[in-house]
This record gives sequence, structure tokens and C-alpha cells, in this order.
Amino acid sequence: MKPFHLLIVAAALCGIVSLNAAEKKPAAPAVKLPPQPPDVPAPKLDPKDGKPQAGFLQRHESFVKIAQEGKAQLVFLGDSITAGWGGQKKIWEEAFGKYAPANFGIGGDRTQHVLWRITHGELDGIKPKAVVLMIGTNNTGSDTPEGIAKGITEIVNTIRQKTPTTKILLLGIFPRGEKASPNPAREKIKAVNAIIAKLDDGKNIHYLDIGEKFLQPDGTLSKEIMPDFLHLSAKGYQIWADAIAPKLAELMK
Repeated sequence: MKPFHLLIVAAALCGIVSLNAAEKKPAAPAVKLPPQPPDVPAPKLDPKDGKPQAGFLQRHESFVKIAQEGKAQLVFLGDSITAGWGGQKKIWEEAFGKYAPANFGIGGDRTQHVLWRITHGELDGIKPKAVVLMIGTNNTGSDTPEGIAKGITEIVNTIRQKTPTTKILLLGIFPRGEKASPNPAREKIKAVNAIIAKLDDGKNIHYLDIGEKFLQPDGTLSKEIMPDFLHLSAKGYQIWADAIAPKLAELMK
């Protein structure tokens, strides 16, 4: 074989070896994220690079724009359970359309994320008559009941500081998990709800626990209401709408 041909073959072999090495190179490990206390404002971080998640920031910025328009009179704040109203437009419009509502729910949010959002523009330029707040279920895997309640309390206090005339309808965290017992998550939720219920002052902050309305007589959750035992079906959202309707009508006067 001629020297020139040998060089070509050698180069090709080197390329194959390099390609195989690149294919076998392990993926970069996820970044170790810093702890996020439930009562300290923090954006949702991407485990790949430790930076704020792009989707989270995009949703947040869209909410800031809605707030700046100053038209919303009823604001729902929360996580994916609240965000799920976006897929139930008929129920949403029938129940809340007359109140000029805005849905500020983001999937996966914890108390610290909602706290960050409302301290970074989501309540600026807006003076809603009422805010419906339901948050904390995503904290149950990592935080204590006291810590979660502290985070919710901080959110309530921040709403009061941002817009003092707004009434707050604070909902107890909804039950999760199929069985009533043993169910550590539900036990933690009950403990959180017992603490935040004390925030009700009968004037500006109104606590309402509608969790029992989602349960079967034996305390279990059905897939008809919560298909994955966490997120609501259309029937579940109707139950939610009906359960808060009387109190909401009172607060929106």
C-alpha cells in the first residue's frame, strides 16, 4: 500500500476511535443545587446548570405583563394544580369569568418559588379584590410542616404588603395519595393546614379547607377526581369551583 493511502487509512481509524470515545463519554453530572428554605424567595433552578429554569422565567414574565395591565380583579396563585385551570376553560369562565380572573399557577412550584415571583413583579401595578392561594404540596417531600407553613405565611404577608386592600382566600393544601392511611404526605399536609388555619383574621385573610370534598367516604381519593392522586380532573375542578363560590362572592363584592 502506498504511503499516501496508509495516511488516509490511519486518519480514518483515528476518526472512528475519536467518535467512539465521544459516544462513550458520560453525560455531565447534574449540578448540586443550593438549599432553598421554604420561606426565602428563590427562583426554580435547572438541575442541569443551576440557573433559573427558562420555562419558569417565561411563565413568570407573562404573569408580570398581565399584572402591569392592571385589569385582573381575581388572582389565583399556586403550582400545577392551580395552573391546571388552564385546561378547564369552560368551568373557569362559568365560575370566575365575571371577576376578571388571572391564573398565576406554575407547575412544580414550591412556596419559595411563589414568594420569589410575587417579590419580582407579579403583584406590581395590580390591585385585585382577592387572591386565591393554594401552595405547598411540592414542599412536602423535603420540608417540615413548620417550614412549609412558614413559607405560606411569608407569602400571605408579602401579598398584604404589596396590595393591602386585597382579600386573601387561603386554601388548605389539598389531600394527595390514594389511601387515607398510611400516608405520610397527608399527615404532613394536615399538620401544615392546622398551622396556616390560624392566619385567618376574619377580615383580610380567610382560610378555607375544602380537602374533604375531594375524598370518598372512606377517606380515599378516586381516579375520577384525581387521576394520579394529586392533580384534578374536570370533575375535581368543578368541586373546587363550587366549594369556594360562596366565600369568593363575599370577597369580590
